Amino acid sequence: MLKWAIIFAIISLVAGWLGFGTLSGIAATIAKVLFGIFVIIFIIAVLAVIGVFHLVT
Repeated sequence: MLKWAIIFAIISLVAGWLGFGTLSGIAATIAKVLFGIFVIIFIIAVLAVIGVFHLVT
């Protein structure tokens, strides 16, 4: 997920540098959404691991 967010961020930067404003905006929005999903899944995973270790001890 993070890999795709980085790829879309790079696409956005290159498209903006080449003058494709609309494509750059779309790619940036996709990158933001993917990064947000990544952060949410990461937080859930960390909380799940903390919960498992809490049950073990």
